[in-house]
Amino acid sequence: MSKMKSCFVCQNCGHMASKWMGKCPDCGEWNSLVEERAPASGHPPGVSRSRGDLSPIAFHDVSSQENTRFSSGIAEFDRVLGGGIVPGSLILIGGDPGIGKSTLLLQTANLLQKQESIVLYVSGEESEKQIKMRGDRLGMQPTKLFLLTETCLERILECVDQLSPQIIILDSIQTVYSDQLPSAPGSIGQVREVATQFLFLSKHRSIPTFLIGHITKDGSIAGPKSLEHIVDTVLYFEGERYHSHRIVRTVKNRFGAANELGVFEMTNEGLIPVENPSKLFLAERPAGAAGSVVIGCVEGSRPLLVELQALVSSANYASPRRMAVGVDPNRVSLMLAMLEKRLGLHLLSNDVYVNVAGGLNVDEPSEDLGIVAAIVSSYRNLAINPNTVIFGEVGLAGEVRGVSQALLRIREATSLGFKKCLLPRNSLPSTESEIELIAVKSVQETLEVLFEN
Repeated sequence: MSKMKSCFVCQNCGHMASKWMGKCPDCGEWNSLVEERAPASGHPPGVSRSRGDLSPIAFHDVSSQENTRFSSGIAEFDRVLGGGIVPGSLILIGGDPGIGKSTLLLQTANLLQKQESIVLYVSGEESEKQIKMRGDRLGMQPTKLFLLTETCLERILECVDQLSPQIIILDSIQTVYSDQLPSAPGSIGQVREVATQFLFLSKHRSIPTFLIGHITKDGSIAGPKSLEHIVDTVLYFEGERYHSHRIVRTVKNRFGAANELGVFEMTNEGLIPVENPSKLFLAERPAGAAGSVVIGCVEGSRPLLVELQALVSSANYASPRRMAVGVDPNRVSLMLAMLEKRLGLHLLSNDVYVNVAGGLNVDEPSEDLGIVAAIVSSYRNLAINPNTVIFGEVGLAGEVRGVSQALLRIREATSLGFKKCLLPRNSLPSTESEIELIAVKSVQETLEVLFEN
């Protein structure tokens, strides 16, 4: 009797080794190598076993798909998908447990079946009765939505052949396994194999497929990094557990712009799209508070106005504390060093806290001028005019650099009733505006305008 072969596979990057090692030589992760049996067949993991007859096609013979998108029924979800669902696309959605991934896709399935589409909802974590309970809570009465509680890939594909659905939802990919691989569900080989088989299925039959993915403790989607390369679109759910709103952010999209953002509010009726996110983020802004400023940012193609708060206080210890939530802590450190050197403000001996109210993460350079204004406002204990919007990138020499899509930010500020807008001189639009535009070229000039009285 031949001895069963095994190998050790890194659960972080997929590196295969003949013996166990404490540290993966490829990605450097510790204690990530797990023993797995080698595949019984000669096919490597992730390779289709039924390709069919294929032949090259001339480029000019391929039909165009410019107008083949169709709506999911939820405007915010269409936005993050790039304008709608593309036939044959493979979409991966990740997020914290309980944040609303299954709820959003069940709502989407209900709306799609109303468009005379047969939807197959495959769940490896919940029973049909549990899904039915959620649907009843959402007030759903679908007629073309079919539920399947199965974790075996081959049996799922058999059900797809029998039902011939137009939409497939898989919750979640880490619970599905293939009989062709001896490893456990959720292992790196199984996740790659399942994703690849669903990729071939969606492309060959033009079936849009939604995959729900678990995330690790550091916030990335569990499984191999190649999982995000296989799929067409990667969406991340964001939002604090104790906040009512949820944010869906596009990380990768082959059919649209990345970094698009959709805002939802969690209610008893499910996830409700928020038509005006800026109004939501500014709803509880305090009036006349020092250290509070409104900044204009752009997420994908959407302009947003959010409140940025700063608090500067005397340090009680030898090493002052620096804390930033919603903005890059490294950018805050750069702005503090610039203010200390260029303007002579003694900030390095103070505790500094910076926060974006509402739980939104802002990661573009246009936040710099708002960070500077909020820190100086708190340091001097002087409030900034609440009808003012600020945006601009700041260099270490104290200069204010131009940013992109300034006109979008100005229009958003105008629609919400703001009276002034401080922006870089290089970003000043040539067209007239309904609000007062104040162009600045340095941090010194900005502070003179903000605190002239």
